[in-house]
Amino acid sequence: MRVIAGEAKRLRLITPKGMETRPTSDKTKETLFNVLAPFIYSDSRFLDLFSGSGAIGIEALSRGAAEAVFVEKNKEAVHCITENLRTCHLQDRGRIMKMDVLSALSMLAGKGNFDLVFMDPPYKEGQEKDVLMALADSGLLAEEGLVILECANETPLDFLKEAGFTIVKEKRYKNNRHVFLQAN
Repeated sequence: MRVIAGEAKRLRLITPKGMETRPTSDKTKETLFNVLAPFIYSDSRFLDLFSGSGAIGIEALSRGAAEAVFVEKNKEAVHCITENLRTCHLQDRGRIMKMDVLSALSMLAGKGNFDLVFMDPPYKEGQEKDVLMALADSGLLAEEGLVILECANETPLDFLKEAGFTIVKEKRYKNNRHVFLQAN
C-alpha cells in the first residue's frame, strides 16, 4: 500500500498484521480521492475514524489538508499510524487519539470543525448508527462538511434521516461501498 498523490506520493505505508483491519486498496483510494479533491484545501481539517493504518487520513494530508486527526483504539494500528506519519514526514500535521470513536467524538466536541470525516467501522457490527448519531450531536462537522462512510454493501442505512444525514453520492465496489453524506 502506498500514498497515491501529493507531497508524500509513492511512499509505502505499513499495515497492521491480521484481519482486524481492512486496508483500502490503492485503486479504491484513488477513486475516493477523485471525489474528495474539491473538499481538500490548505486549511481543511480531516477526521479519520477507525483509522487502521491511517492511510486515508495520510492521503488527505499528502494532498494538502492542514490537519488530520486519527482515532484508533488498536495498539498495533496506532503504531502503524505513527510510523506512517513519520515515513511521510507528516507527523506535525497529524494527531492520533488512541481510544474508541465515541469517546474521541465527545472529547473533540467544541474544539473546531472538520471539513471531512471518514469512517470505516468494522463491518457487520452495527456501529454506523451510533457513530453518526454522536457525530451529528457533536457539532464537529463543518457547515458544508462531508462524511464518508465505508461499509459493506449489505449494511442497512435506514437510520440516516433520523441521524440527520442525507446521501449525496454513493460508490459501490465488489464487497463494499463509500456513502457520501451531508448533514440536513
